[in-house]
Amino acid sequence: MTAPRYDVLGIGNAIVDVIARADDDFLVAQNMQKGGMALIDEARAQAIYDAMGPAVEISGGSAANTIVGLASFGARAAFVGKVKNDELGRIFAHDIRKAGVDFDTRPAADGPSTARCYIMVTPDGERTMNTYLGAAQNLHPADLDEAAIAASAIVYLEGYLWDPKDAKDAFLKAAAVAHGAGRMVALTLSDSFCVDRYRSEFIALLRDGVVDLLFANEAELKSLYETSDFDAGVAALRNDAKLAAVTRSEKGCVVVSRNGVEAVPAAPLDNLVDTTGAGDLFAAGFLFGLARNRDHVTAGRLGALAAAEVIQHLGARPEGSLKDLAGQRGLPA
Repeated sequence: MTAPRYDVLGIGNAIVDVIARADDDFLVAQNMQKGGMALIDEARAQAIYDAMGPAVEISGGSAANTIVGLASFGARAAFVGKVKNDELGRIFAHDIRKAGVDFDTRPAADGPSTARCYIMVTPDGERTMNTYLGAAQNLHPADLDEAAIAASAIVYLEGYLWDPKDAKDAFLKAAAVAHGAGRMVALTLSDSFCVDRYRSEFIALLRDGVVDLLFANEAELKSLYETSDFDAGVAALRNDAKLAAVTRSEKGCVVVSRNGVEAVPAAPLDNLVDTTGAGDLFAAGFLFGLARNRDHVTAGRLGALAAAEVIQHLGARPEGSLKDLAGQRGLPA
């Protein structure tokens, strides 16, 4: 096998986050489920924007955030995602390239506008998301660079993509190309909303060996196996997944493999500001650890470190160098 050009290549929704602070009364008035994610159309997107308070625009998208986090650790990283050739599309492309990520997906010349996610952050740090997928859902297998995928040690796929048919086909094609080149395929479940819609298909991806590494949080795991018991969910996951990392907020995470279950504590916090991107950045640290051939516990600690950094400020991407932060904490990076 040839040496990889990229440590990790991510495929996901290219989204610009529009973040504003809000109280619980605003969520009720707007009929939003606190802590959840709702898919919205363009008219609803405009209505939310008109109603929300002062906002900050930051390029986002779950897998894109993970890939930016990897670059911050010093990894060689690439991203595939669809934007339109409009103002938000140009903002997204500029931001991800400035972060040190290769991004060469051709923008759409027509059709729906670039995706955006309106994120309401309540005083307790919880985030409530309303996502207009726009151009992002038009990712097509033809947008994939097979040579780049084959040259990536790990291909990281976003569960949010498991909806539009073309995007799903791109997802499966990428997994086949990666495995054909002897590479690893990772999947994040993204949200309980996704799991509820595609539970049996996600389990089949694990059992059929399409996915080698699964990322989930506690709620997604319980939804996947339709259980309220965390330990029962972990036991089921051990039977289905080659490797998985399940995050548990302040409880840290557990790394699940056929060999057993290893618990990793959460990293210390000074001030919880915004939980947006916690799972995305955990995945960044864990994937970086794997790409650097670290053991699972060390990978989990790198993930916990990255998650702790991102939830102490607004936005879902690191504000400082994760490589430097890891060095300060005595972690290999």
